[in-house]
This record gives sequence, structure tokens and C-alpha cells, in this order.
Amino acid sequence: MSQGTLFDKVWDLHTVDVLPSGQTQLFIGLHLIHEVTSPQAFTMLQDRGLKVLYPQRTVATVDHIVPTENQARPFADVLAEEMMQALEQSCQDHGITFHNIGSGKQGIVHVIAPEQGLTQPGMTIACGDSHTSTHGAFGAIAFGIGTSQVRDVLASQTLALAKLKVRKVEVNGTLPPGVYAKDVILHIIRTLGVKGGVGYAYEFAGTTFEQMSMDERMTVCNMSIEGGARCGYINPDAITFEYLKGREASPKGADWDRAVEWWQSIRSDTDAVYDDVIVFDAQDISPTVTWGITPGQGIGIDESIPGLDHFTDTDQPIASEAYKYMDLQPGQPIQGTKVDVCFIGSCTNGRISDLREAAQFAQGHQVATGVKAFVVPGSEQVKQQAESEGLHHIFEKAGFEWREPGCSMCLAMNPDKLQGRQLSASSSNRNFKGRQGSASGRTLLMSPAMVVAAAIKGEVADVRQISKASS
Repeated sequence: MSQGTLFDKVWDLHTVDVLPSGQTQLFIGLHLIHEVTSPQAFTMLQDRGLKVLYPQRTVATVDHIVPTENQARPFADVLAEEMMQALEQSCQDHGITFHNIGSGKQGIVHVIAPEQGLTQPGMTIACGDSHTSTHGAFGAIAFGIGTSQVRDVLASQTLALAKLKVRKVEVNGTLPPGVYAKDVILHIIRTLGVKGGVGYAYEFAGTTFEQMSMDERMTVCNMSIEGGARCGYINPDAITFEYLKGREASPKGADWDRAVEWWQSIRSDTDAVYDDVIVFDAQDISPTVTWGITPGQGIGIDESIPGLDHFTDTDQPIASEAYKYMDLQPGQPIQGTKVDVCFIGSCTNGRISDLREAAQFAQGHQVATGVKAFVVPGSEQVKQQAESEGLHHIFEKAGFEWREPGCSMCLAMNPDKLQGRQLSASSSNRNFKGRQGSASGRTLLMSPAMVVAAAIKGEVADVRQISKASS
């Protein structure tokens, strides 16, 4: 195999043709679908008399519109029920595996595919969802796509894509106490900007990522898209293989040994050439909170909201807009900002390790009066595991609501929405205007541990000052 990055190797292996436009026709090994972006795509197929070419390469679940309190069918939301029925019918018509509510395998699409072993190194993966970059944590090349592209993959199992440049984002060192994978990616986006990765795939490398669990790596890759990168990935290693071994869709026996040998061969070569390299020191990263209306408007918990002179001429208008919308002033400390709602969940931070860490900070404490706090597992498997460990009891005793799996108050295409000008401490991935269901609602992004700290204090707080139950 030619010398190069993992991205180059995987791209070349999946190239079907180079199109007249100069784009690559790329074969997609795994196509993940859900109820929001697929109904229209199936309708487009039907209108053209087309079938799904490789239904065995498509896996469906339901996540965005799922209620997390009352999941009785039909859903109270008529549109949500229609979307559910459309997906159920389409999967039945085309022979597509569908992990429905109550199957034991339902959950957020970017949580269920890894936990079932569907996501594997060296794959190309597509899904009609921005945060498909999550799967890059396994050394896969994973793209979020639009509805017309969902149609293309269903019909041809290929995508027309322009090849990306590769930026190596290196972070070295051990993270300080109270600093998590979420803080690392928020720090990177804060530094490089929300458009810094446009035209790039991000290869996350360095000793910090090498020390991370797969859950932590998924958190980092999940938010690559928030930094403008089309995808982000980490080279597969022993931690990757240990995670995948024995999972339902993982290779078994002699096939496993052959798979690991191949997975190791696709790692970026030591002499691989990158289009750009940027290096960070883990010791420079502190618990990070967004204060504005893009994921790039973040600061350390000990910092104050930056003034206009901190920004370039290009970025000053969005900063001014953020001050006004968030009702925060330049020079104001972020710590002590009052919160109304605290949300733990999403495809960024709804995995079992996120819930375990959050529970250790919740234990022995109480949610502040007037704060609505709730925890939403990322999948039915995560929920079952958390309950077997008694984590739900810890959260409920502390005053958190314990919910059913779903996307919940991330995109808020379900009953979980902010009301009016409520301010949310959220472990999700986007703080855009109106993102959490209210046109005037406000969102501060942070790690699950920091969300617990905010819930306990009733305001943005430093998790390093919260006592933690012993592991």
C-alpha cells in the first residue's frame, strides 16, 4: 500500500471512478439512516422506480423525534408519528434492518453503530446527519450528508465527493483534573475557528488522544464538523481493537485476526505527508464553556467574556450579535452565570462513560432549586447498562430526571425544548440561536461533569470545586 495518511489509503481503496466534475465516486461501506432525512430520500427512489442497491449495507434507527418521557404509540406529535411510520414502512419494503423502540438496540444513530460493532476501521460511512464524523474515532472516514445524497447512497451505494486535504491536529500530554475530551475539542475549535477546517479532514493525533477511551475519542471526532472539518478521525490502535472485540457485528475467530492485521496496515504511515500540522499542549486546556452562538465562542471557566478587540474584523459582527442574544457583557466572568436547564445526553456525550463520570459528581449533591436537570442515555443499551450499575438512582436522588434514549434537547425535534429565554447548560454539540427548541433560548456547551456542577450550583461553576464520589 502506498505511503500516506489513513485518509488517503481509505479514500483510494473506496474510489470507484473519477467523475468528469473532478469529484471522486466513492463507495460507501456502511449507510446509517434515521427518521428525519430518509423519508424524502425513499420518496425520491420511488418516484424514479429505483430500489435500494445493497440493503444489507444500510442500518436504520429512530432518534431525533423520539419522546424521552412518554414513548407510547401513536406519538402525541402527529408529524413525528408520520415520520416513524414512513421509516418503518420503507425499511420493511426494502429489507433494511431497523432498530425500533423497544428492540433493545434503538438509540442515537452515532451511539448504536459503534456499540454494535458496525463501525470499524478503514470503512467509509455516511449518514444524513452532521455528526457522522463521530465514527472517525475508529479510523473510519465518515461523512454527514444531505437528503439528496441519502438517495444517492440508497440507489448506488456511492457518493460524489471532492477529496479533502488532511490536517494533523496533535495534542500531547495528560489532561489536568476536571478536563475532559469535550474540553479538548472545544479548545481546538476555539483556537482554529468554526471555519478553520473547511476543506480538510482532521487527523487527531498525539499522546493525549492515545490515552483516551473510545467513548472519549468519539466525543472529539463528533465535533469535528463544528470546526468546519468534513470529517475527523483517529488512527486505530489496541484500544480500538479491544473495544470492538466480541461485539455483535465485529469479525470473529480467524476473521478477527485478519481484520486486526488489515486495520493496523491502514494507519497513517510515520512518514505520511500532511497538508497542515497544528500542535497543542494538554496542560494548556482548562474546563471550557461556550458563551456565544457558535461552538468557537468558548472560554476557560476562569476566563471572562472577551471584548470586541479580541476578535478579527471578520469575527466582530458575530461577537456583537452573541453579546446581545446571550445577554452577556464583554469582561463578564462566565462563572456564576445563572442557568435554568441542565441537559446531559446527545451523540456527543450520551455514552456510558459520560453517565458514569457525571454520576460521580452528582452523588451526594442536590440539584439547585428552580433548575430543571435531566439525563438522557444515548441508547437502550446505554440505559440498560447505566441502570444495572445503579446510576439512575444516583441521578434521581440528586434531583435529575432519568429519561428514555433519544436525541432529546440537542436539536429538540421532540417534546424536550427550552422555553422562552431559558439558559441551558448542555453537553450537546451546538449552541446556535434556537437550537434547543426555543427561538430565543440560550445554550452554553460544556462537558457532562460541568453540566452537573452547573445543576448543583444553579449557575456556571467549576467542576474542580465539586466533591466527587470515589470510583
